Amino acid sequence: MDEPGSSPQSVFSDRVKINGAVTTQLTLTSEGKLRWNDGEDQRCLVLEKQVLGFVVEGTKVVVKTVVHSEGGCCGCIGSREAGLVRKDFVFEPVHGDSLNFWCQHLRDHLDSFGRPKRLLVFVNPYGGKRIAPKVYLDYVKPLLEDAGVQITLQETMHRHHAKEVVSSMELSIYDGIVCVSGDGILVEVVNGLLERQDWSDAIKMPLGMIPAGTSNGMVKSLLDAAGEPCSPANAALAVIRGHRCSLDVATILQGETKYYSVLMLAWGILSLVADVDIESEKYRWMGSSRMDFYALQRLVSLRKYNGQISFVPAPGFEAYGEPINHNSGLTSARESCDVSQQQLVKTHPCGYYGPDDELMNQEWRTISGPFVSVWLHNVPWGAENTMAAPHAKFSDGCLDLVLTKECPRLALLSFMTELSNGGHVKSPHVMYLKVKAFILEPGDRVKEPNVGGIIDVDGEVVARGNGTYKCEEKTLMAYDKLLITVNQVTNCSRPFERFSPPAGPASRRRLGAVGPFNACERETPADCDVMIRKGNMRYVTLHEFEQRGHSGKPETTPPFPKAAAKRYKYVD
Repeated sequence: MDEPGSSPQSVFSDRVKINGAVTTQLTLTSEGKLRWNDGEDQRCLVLEKQVLGFVVEGTKVVVKTVVHSEGGCCGCIGSREAGLVRKDFVFEPVHGDSLNFWCQHLRDHLDSFGRPKRLLVFVNPYGGKRIAPKVYLDYVKPLLEDAGVQITLQETMHRHHAKEVVSSMELSIYDGIVCVSGDGILVEVVNGLLERQDWSDAIKMPLGMIPAGTSNGMVKSLLDAAGEPCSPANAALAVIRGHRCSLDVATILQGETKYYSVLMLAWGILSLVADVDIESEKYRWMGSSRMDFYALQRLVSLRKYNGQISFVPAPGFEAYGEPINHNSGLTSARESCDVSQQQLVKTHPCGYYGPDDELMNQEWRTISGPFVSVWLHNVPWGAENTMAAPHAKFSDGCLDLVLTKECPRLALLSFMTELSNGGHVKSPHVMYLKVKAFILEPGDRVKEPNVGGIIDVDGEVVARGNGTYKCEEKTLMAYDKLLITVNQVTNCSRPFERFSPPAGPASRRRLGAVGPFNACERETPADCDVMIRKGNMRYVTLHEFEQRGHSGKPETTPPFPKAAAKRYKYVD
């Protein structure tokens, strides 16, 4: 039996029996890999990516893994198009006294990844095609159990149930919240967390999404950004691995009422915006195709809406719209922002108030209707088949505005066929820009002065005009002026593969994790790809250290295995 560190890249090595058959040398490397020979083939398991957990059965260590059905676990993990398969590897040390050593080293490495150990899981049995319970039982529960995660299961029984639970629950007993649903339960959870008195601490709770609804826009955006297919298994693995990314949250204000959004606001027609999304509810049994079907119906009788939008453009988009004249009636846009903020503070002593920016002092611009559609997006995908805002970022402090005014029916039909790949934004009939704040002043339909529209936020109706579908139902807000602001306040689970430095028991790393309101930890957005933090110390690759021109004392003993030490320097 070799002692730990007997070779430069070896943490522990010993002879073991593999799956009750082959006896060979098994090595745990400082890079976090299990290596052994199977005949003439060399086998390898990457702990961070493939190993979920392990259990001890007598003198055997049963390692729970997930591998691709094509390519097995040999070398690279295999094609991303291949299906994921749960697989157990049984290692039985030849020397019985090495069992405890194996368990200790495996546990240290797995713990160093900062994975969640206790999760609250919401399952929505009524959303979409009502597949969430099956998705949970077939995919989520088995993977979480293999990873040794303690699960608290909560089925949502009615609308806003998830919001009610998180608004009063004890958060310290969980490492994260997972939503097995469409986008609606995630929105409820975010609203519940931000309405708490301790919202600034509550929103640090990591949130995970498993696709089990009609649209699944958020989880599609998170997985697609990492090049992963949108599937329950991939989403569950992202949760287990504990990788996170920051996410902007939009605050929608109207007088004394506020609502938090993480996905989109829509007004008008086009696939997955308000008219189509809401009025197609009668065809919900068709699944996500209901929106394509109803969108074609709406093309036959194309609607346009009067109204006006005002916005604070992001840098580089100042040429869009007309500047608001401080001495004209357009100052109502600024006044609206100021009044809404004042009313909010008076009416809501608890909870998140929205960004602290002085909106009155921003340079506002305006565009007047009529409009075919107004689409405001926080993430790229509005649904699994709709890349609504291809240039949207998760935490850039901006919302992506996709605006259509005049558009012939034939061009609109062509436009809709490009929604699956984001090509619609290249249409000459589409205006695409980024904004930091936004005011919507919705009006009635053109040629129908007594009929309004529908304002959809994250798939839920927040306002209905007169004469609209189910206009008799009560909504959260009136069909009137709305103010939308944005800030970075929450974290979501996401695969993170662009940079993968060696893992080690002492590193305790969390790749891609940036705490709420903590963007100052990275000088540029790309820094999170090359940065590891330990306490108040930050380690980057030697190349990145020199590229930035930092001055600082090189750390001679960084908290990484010896094989990785020469690759890192300490930055003051």
